[in-house]
Amino acid sequence: MADVIDYKIYGDDLQLVEVELDQGEGVRAEAGTMTYMEDGIQMQTGMEGGLFSGFKRMVTGESFFITTFMNNDQRKRRVAFAAPYPGKIVAFDLDQFNGQVLCQKDSFLCAARGTEIEIAFTKRLGAGFFGGEGFILQRLTGNGMVFVHAGGTIIEKDLAAGETLRVDTGCIVAFATTVDYDIQFVGGFKNALFGGEGLFLAKMTGPGKVYLQSLPFSRLVDRIKRGMSFSQPGGEQRGAAGVGGDILKNIISGS
Repeated sequence: MADVIDYKIYGDDLQLVEVELDQGEGVRAEAGTMTYMEDGIQMQTGMEGGLFSGFKRMVTGESFFITTFMNNDQRKRRVAFAAPYPGKIVAFDLDQFNGQVLCQKDSFLCAARGTEIEIAFTKRLGAGFFGGEGFILQRLTGNGMVFVHAGGTIIEKDLAAGETLRVDTGCIVAFATTVDYDIQFVGGFKNALFGGEGLFLAKMTGPGKVYLQSLPFSRLVDRIKRGMSFSQPGGEQRGAAGVGGDILKNIISGS
């Protein structure tokens, strides 16, 4: 049984969720996501699901540990968690999703104590080999509040039974377990080579809710890398700092 927690989300594009805990209540989060906590909150860091689950999370790029923040004070105490990059924090009540939701492996932020957090692999071999970011998902199970982070703007789609939506795998934030998830080849030689959207898309089939993000972190990083690299004669790649330094030297020398 998950703790019943109150919360408030602050900010617009760089959001923070502040969770209010009664005595004995707790909230679980990935290690390193906490921003501040009031007196009376105690941290308890451990391996969610045991040693094997910890190693499985580490191999897939997640934190080895899960931290629980417990209120040991007689008064209400608060602890806050910040989004890791520009975007929105989305709050889910797992009771509205039949106690379970699937989300991107790097989107989980925090959840009420009593929520189970585990890595969920897709059923299909094709998804595993070609799905990119979408191949590893997290399963959040329980009956309390969970909070996930989406990059950019959040888009909510409520798919009817049999209704399909094709999505870039990195743009998926979370979806109900009633939604069928598969990977499809985009098709067409020119689409594959010059489409710029990757070779494969996720096919989401209803019924159920799907939450999408307009700016996945991987896409943001890719655009930053492109902006910081400039092609030089002979094919040499130079960073923005190096090019800026050369320009500054020329200005100083008067050349």
